[in-house]
Amino acid sequence: MHYFLQNPIPLPWFFSDLIVLALSLVVVIFIINKSKHPAVTFLEAFAIIFVYTSIFENFAIVNEWYVYGRSYLMVGYVPLIIPLLEMDIILMSLWGLDKMEIPTWCKPFIAGFFGMLLDFSLDPVMTRLVYRFEGLESGKWTWLLPKGDVNIFDIPVYNFSGWMLFTLYIAAFLLLGRWWFKRSGYKTWVGYTYPFLAAILSLIVLVTPLSRILLWVSHSFWLRGTNAEWVMMIFYLVFSVFLLAVFWRGRMKEPITFKDDLPFYLVPIVSHGMSLLFVFTNGIYEVLWLVLLAMFANFAVLAVIYYCGYRFKEPVKTENTPDREKSLSASESPSSA
Repeated sequence: MHYFLQNPIPLPWFFSDLIVLALSLVVVIFIINKSKHPAVTFLEAFAIIFVYTSIFENFAIVNEWYVYGRSYLMVGYVPLIIPLLEMDIILMSLWGLDKMEIPTWCKPFIAGFFGMLLDFSLDPVMTRLVYRFEGLESGKWTWLLPKGDVNIFDIPVYNFSGWMLFTLYIAAFLLLGRWWFKRSGYKTWVGYTYPFLAAILSLIVLVTPLSRILLWVSHSFWLRGTNAEWVMMIFYLVFSVFLLAVFWRGRMKEPITFKDDLPFYLVPIVSHGMSLLFVFTNGIYEVLWLVLLAMFANFAVLAVIYYCGYRFKEPVKTENTPDREKSLSASESPSSA
């Protein structure tokens, strides 16, 4: 308590922590209550937070890509709310996608698309919540951007493509793990193993040359900071919309409702709402257009998903009565010559 009183963090940082903590608590309670295998889903959340996100974020800080402002709850150099929010986005995206009639291979890309839309409003705002704390001046987080690199409000363009890859990898390996779990007949050891295996494999792929190719069209860093980043970012946005238009087409397995699936909608609503709140309370009006654009784009996708679920009708099950079976049998028999 003495530390909290003597070293108070800036109020916007503190309130953002509270908002994300509350949102994550709702998500965790939801997955425990709603999942068919709550212990396994909880381990997915744990692995995303502490094995995948926390390790990578600390790795990025050590490599001086960016730095975070302080928080009362830290995992190494990273505020706990960062891996919590990323867990919220990943698990709730997969939750919604499981109810959409879309090929499994498309799901990691769409989950990454959802992450990109959220980050387009979060990053510009959080990097502008600049305060002096413990002798250092910093935003909630601050990019260490080389001079001359292409950027959006001092955020490297590759960051938004990075959200696609970061989410895509873990979503893909979790889906593979869930398939393995199901194929094993839901053996306990498989359920308790695959979340951590998925996180470790995602981390490995994340730091391979593949990621550099998918960010900068090169296995080396020589196109980093160039217009290649714009090309890849636009490609991921267009490709995601293409997947939804061609392979989803509004088909649903079951509706995604506010009553039964509230956190699916709550994560983007709260995230964009938090960004908008800080824009007005802190006077960060230069980024307002981007926050609104990202918010409206995200909400438009959610509205389409909700509407398609609203129009969804359960397939009519026809009972085969003895008379109906006799009639079908007669209609299917070949006619006599």
